[in-house]
Amino acid sequence: MGFELRARWGGQPVWARWVRAVYVIGFFEGSCVHALDLAGRGIHAYASFPQVPLQVFFVSLAVLDPLVAVLVGVMRREGVWLAGAVMVVDVCANWWGNRHWLHDDPARLLRLLPISLFSLFVVAFLLPLHRAATGAAGQAGQPQATLPYA
Repeated sequence: MGFELRARWGGQPVWARWVRAVYVIGFFEGSCVHALDLAGRGIHAYASFPQVPLQVFFVSLAVLDPLVAVLVGVMRREGVWLAGAVMVVDVCANWWGNRHWLHDDPARLLRLLPISLFSLFVVAFLLPLHRAATGAAGQAGQPQATLPYA
């Protein structure tokens, strides 16, 4: 497994290795934040959001974020797609849950800038990283998926 993983990482273009590393670091950081929130305040860590679905989603990120980090780290194409889905829902949930700040204190919205920028980064590199992972899979002896638009 270690040699195969090293070969798959080595088969990636340099830009894809850097992007993949940023994905892993970003989702690992998110994992730590959500784990610390839950460790410090328990299951009601996100009770400041009045919408129960948002609370449930933010608690679930304690599992989803590390899952994405591992899947992306071991070069699974599914991890790239899951990363995109998690970030789109995460940034939408954060903006929706904090929308009252637009009227109360707009400057506090700067707190959402890092997650918004990371989300844009993840979404911007979703297709290129998937294509690079598809090429690496073919080089490592795995069947290469054909894309109709490639």
